Amino acid sequence: MDIDLADLAFWRKPLKERYEAFAQLRQLEHPVFFPEKRVPLLRSGQGFYALVRHADVVEASRNAKIFSSEPAVTNPEPPGWVKQVFGESMVNMDDPRHARLRRIVTRSFSPRMLQNLQGDIDAACRRIVDDVMAQGPRDFVAQVAARLPIHVICDMMNIPDELRAKVHEHVDISTAYTGLRPSLAHSVKMAGQNMLALFALQRMVIKLGHERMADPQGDLVSLLVTANPDGEKLTDKELGSFFSLLLVAGNETARNTMAHGVKLLTDHPAQRELLMSDYDAHINGAIEEMVRFVSPIMQFRRTVTEDYSLRGLELKKGDKVVLFYGSANRDESVFADPDDFDITRDTKPHVGFGGPGPHFCLGANLARQEMRAMFRELLTRLPEIRSVGEPELLVSNFDNSVRSQGFTF
Repeated sequence: MDIDLADLAFWRKPLKERYEAFAQLRQLEHPVFFPEKRVPLLRSGQGFYALVRHADVVEASRNAKIFSSEPAVTNPEPPGWVKQVFGESMVNMDDPRHARLRRIVTRSFSPRMLQNLQGDIDAACRRIVDDVMAQGPRDFVAQVAARLPIHVICDMMNIPDELRAKVHEHVDISTAYTGLRPSLAHSVKMAGQNMLALFALQRMVIKLGHERMADPQGDLVSLLVTANPDGEKLTDKELGSFFSLLLVAGNETARNTMAHGVKLLTDHPAQRELLMSDYDAHINGAIEEMVRFVSPIMQFRRTVTEDYSLRGLELKKGDKVVLFYGSANRDESVFADPDDFDITRDTKPHVGFGGPGPHFCLGANLARQEMRAMFRELLTRLPEIRSVGEPELLVSNFDNSVRSQGFTF
């Protein structure tokens, strides 16, 4: 079988070919081990077992005690000094540290808090579509998909307007940095760019945090740096790390799904017609199907904490496994005709926001809220909107990102 998930060449292949490869892997009796090349200065090189079936991904997601998020969920794993300088991201923690941080930030994503954002989200969608109509169609990602999530996050945190261009720049650099590397020189260059952008942004939000502690303004930064009823709040490093996580994770899911979504609605006119026939009745199903079909974040890595038997595979303490969400979301044993785009299907089991368990995406409902509002605005005011040509995809084993997508209306 000529499949190597650890090789950059695999992730350069068209999506259709990759999905066909995962379909072959799902038919095998046990998860396959893929050795990795060791890259100097980085913690890669051990290799991993690929969890490609839905049941395996769900089992590993639920059992965080065995399948640990520490030391890191991405590939390559960051060197230890990065955590000392920048703090540790919540996604790279296990309980009880993870539970403490999630408990603090969860109140910022409560149904009441999200409902209070609806007016701002709707207004942002109107401004974005106003700009598109004034400028004409150029690139759907730059003009629409990339703008809304970052705009919402910056509004939630009350980031000053003059700093928002830097926020956009950091997200683009971080997205390009995530994933496999073609060479050591390229890895070092990208790592340096990412670290500088990350450091500047963390200093910015920490400064804002100090200002909001002295003068709380009811925004997300104020909420995170002032003590909750249990006396808990984020430290400077924790605030900086959470801001970086929110910018990347909170942005990429909605951005990627919207960018792929306009292409899906173009390529499947019957599904588009069904959605437009009764938007309120079908939009929730359409969004869940887009997330399942796209899997905007394609994988997370876990480290096995003790010997464990998974579907007859005897894993050893210290082994690495990778949860391939895109493959799990097309598992034939869970989703009938998984390669068909069907907004009426039952998508409840999908793992497009991560598998069930403590690391399920904290911002899933915010992403859904943003997409509902944006597609409503687009399909109401630009009912003839269509994608043009094929999307330009980021070469990554982590982020199913559309770099650009032509469109017309």
